[in-house]
Amino acid sequence: MTDENSWKTQRQALDAAFLQQLPDLMANIESAWQPAQTGGWNLETLQQMERLTHKLAGSASSLGYAQLGEAARTVNRFLKERLPQPPQAGWMSQDLQVLAAHLTALRAAAAAPQREADEHEKLVTTSLKTTQSLQENRSAQLIYLVEDDLLQAGEIAAQVSYFGYGVKIFSRLEDLTVALQTEIPAVILMDIVFPEGENAGIEAISALGKTFPAPVIFISVREDLAARLQAARAGGTAYFTKPLNTASLIDTLDRLTIEEDPIPYRVLIVDDLLVQANYNAMHLRKAGMQVEVVTDPMKILLPLVEFHPDLILLDMYMPDCTGMELAKTLRQIDTFVSIPIVYLSAETDREKQLEAVGLGGDDFLTKPIKPAHLVSSIASRVERYRKLRSLMLRDSLTGLFNHTKTRERLAQEVSRSARLGMPMAYAMLDLDHFKTVNDMYGHAAGDRVLKSLAQLLSRRLRQSDVVGRYGGEEFAVILPNTPGPLAANLMDELRLAFAKIRHRAGEADFTVTFSCGVAAYPDYTTPASLSEAADRALYIAKRQGRNQVAR
Repeated sequence: MTDENSWKTQRQALDAAFLQQLPDLMANIESAWQPAQTGGWNLETLQQMERLTHKLAGSASSLGYAQLGEAARTVNRFLKERLPQPPQAGWMSQDLQVLAAHLTALRAAAAAPQREADEHEKLVTTSLKTTQSLQENRSAQLIYLVEDDLLQAGEIAAQVSYFGYGVKIFSRLEDLTVALQTEIPAVILMDIVFPEGENAGIEAISALGKTFPAPVIFISVREDLAARLQAARAGGTAYFTKPLNTASLIDTLDRLTIEEDPIPYRVLIVDDLLVQANYNAMHLRKAGMQVEVVTDPMKILLPLVEFHPDLILLDMYMPDCTGMELAKTLRQIDTFVSIPIVYLSAETDREKQLEAVGLGGDDFLTKPIKPAHLVSSIASRVERYRKLRSLMLRDSLTGLFNHTKTRERLAQEVSRSARLGMPMAYAMLDLDHFKTVNDMYGHAAGDRVLKSLAQLLSRRLRQSDVVGRYGGEEFAVILPNTPGPLAANLMDELRLAFAKIRHRAGEADFTVTFSCGVAAYPDYTTPASLSEAADRALYIAKRQGRNQVAR
């Protein structure tokens, strides 16, 4: 079965399950409403209706039944505003009339539920053809979700899938056991409470013994320590209570599923003696490092820009330009001011060694040097450099590149695209009405929204793409070897996915959207013109109503 057909099959199964459960759910809502007709409504029935409409609103909206979801959400909001005050203690007759009107609208929507083919579904074919080619090795990891409430399962699966994961839903414990015999997921999301018992999910995992094939994350409405302890004893990796905090769940899934290959240390050797340079390069490569060799110090600038070395291993004496002169010159170029420079020379005069270090070097190694000493010295220097560089170049909240580094990478990618004759796209994103989010839900919730968007972008884009936090609620994305129209389609898909992600602040849940502007090389041929064009397009997207992508 193709990915597209698989997606459609899962979509149809979720629709069928939702429509099958909808009559029972509406009947329960009607039962909670009935006492109001005789004046016997109390706080308990009010809370019951609030829970039921909350459940319906979330499930309907997630599955694309927008009108039904909004009708249920209207009832739910009305009830939440009046909790915990019982009707007889402070409600007026017009309150019940308003609620009755809202319920009439809900009944009408539930009587003929219409699932809209939302923009995400319209783009699914394009998505499968484009984003898979753009994700390289970051294709969707398979998650098994074991949850007997298919309404909740559909909502959880939808939220998780927006971050690039594939989800298979199992409503019965025995179905999981069968599935594990043929396919192993990256993670199992396991509910605890099933018709078989309050701890049936834990018991099912325990029955697998120590040989269960994948990490297990337990999810439950139970918050008691006894349930948590039993889940931990059964081998659970994590435990989340419902309603789930999507951002925290994705953090855990990423930690369990994404195995980033360590990026090899990159060393640029500058030595006019090719044999000596190649000898040192051989030992460094054997240790897993990437090495470039330059024998003419006057030609070092291009390798510095293209190779992005973590360290320069520099001979001290070379014709036309000595190592000390080269180090001093490089330290006057902002882009290269922090790259470690280690001299490797036969010079044994301590005075001259100190002078060389004082002119821009970081360390001095003396020839001849044992290969193991060379490797360890280089590795320790690069490791320290990378840690310090990360602190300088990364945004502390999201882990993305900061403003300065993003602009630097934009300049590098424009230069590379011009040299190789390849297209390139640049996108600027801005969260819509973010001040309102901070004002209504607090800055901690706002920070979680920022981190959630960073997760989405990092998870769904290629490793070769560059994602940066440009400032505040503004982000930037650099897409090498990507034409403008394809980049706009991709950013639109990400916009649609992000708009469906539910964020939580206390008992409230909410969604946030972003606007985006896209510009492309070679339509614009300089970093400044690309940035300005993307910024103009972003302004157009905002002016036209926000929550859209403009070019």
